[in-house]
This record gives sequence, structure tokens and C-alpha cells, in this order.
Amino acid sequence: MFKYKMAQKIYTRKGDEGYTSIMGTRARYLKSDPRIEAIGTIDELNSYIGLIRSFNVADHDMVLKWVQNDLFNIGANLANFNYDPNRDHISYQIDVKKLEQTMDDMSKELKPLTNFILPGGNQLISFCHVARTVCRRAERSLVEVENIDRSILSYINRLSDYFFVLARKLAQENNIEEVIWTSK
Repeated sequence: MFKYKMAQKIYTRKGDEGYTSIMGTRARYLKSDPRIEAIGTIDELNSYIGLIRSFNVADHDMVLKWVQNDLFNIGANLANFNYDPNRDHISYQIDVKKLEQTMDDMSKELKPLTNFILPGGNQLISFCHVARTVCRRAERSLVEVENIDRSILSYINRLSDYFFVLARKLAQENNIEEVIWTSK
């Protein structure tokens, strides 16, 4: 006779009062704590990247998967309330350079940008713009977090630029005309 192991329940009810905990600590933190807010926004960004990847963007999937892994690492870094820059330093400067090179490579094939463009084009391109704006929000929330590796800010800043360039590249690849913003 087989014994079935009961699955672990995903809910704990411990967060029902607006507090949460971080793995490895017994302390409880308000869900509005800047660090918890940043962790949530990074998670939201990662989910949008998963949505973008669901569109079968084969030429860009490797970079997007790499970025998703980086975001999980950043979330883990943020979840460490006892971060010690001397002990726990993880630099994202190499990843910043990789993002810059990826953008430079994509930009070589794009028309020079002479005007602001409006977000949109199709669902995929629109999701890239949503990821870009969530990334900007993540950056704003990270500025409020104390005691983190500051290279994360550079990485997230560059990542939002990447999503803008990716949106433009996908528009080109799909023969979708970019809509130029016209001021009044």
C-alpha cells in the first residue's frame, strides 16, 4: 500500500493582519515597509517578463530568462535584512554591461529615435512598455531601501532602458509602425 504525503498548504494566514516575514528571520514586517514593497515590485516585474516570454520571442528569450534569474537574485538580496556589503556583496555591474551591449546590438538595426513614441503597437510590445514602467517603479521603490547593494539600482535603471529598446525592436521585427507623440 502506498502512503501519500500531504502537500504543504500555500496559505499560512500569518499575513492577514498586514505583516509578513522573510525567510530565515522570525521578525515580522509591515507589508508597506519599503523593502517589502521593493521585493513585491521586483516580483511583479518578473511576472511581466514571464508574460512577454509566453509570446514565443525566441530571439530574445535567452536574455529574458537571464534577467528573470537576476531578478530572483535581487529579490533574495533584498530579503536579507542583515545585508553586509563586506560579506554579501553581489555586484550587478557585469550584468549592466551585458544589458548595455544587448541594447547596443539591437539599436544598430533600429531607425534613430528623433521623437518620443507612444507605448503600444500590439499586445507583446505593450507588455514590454508595461514591464518598462514597472521597472521604473521598482527603481523608485529601491531608492527608499536602506542597506542594499547599490549596483542593483544601476541594473534596474538599465533594465528599464532595455525594455524600451526591446519594444522598439519587436515593433521592427513585426513590421509595426511606431506611433510618434505629437505635442499640442
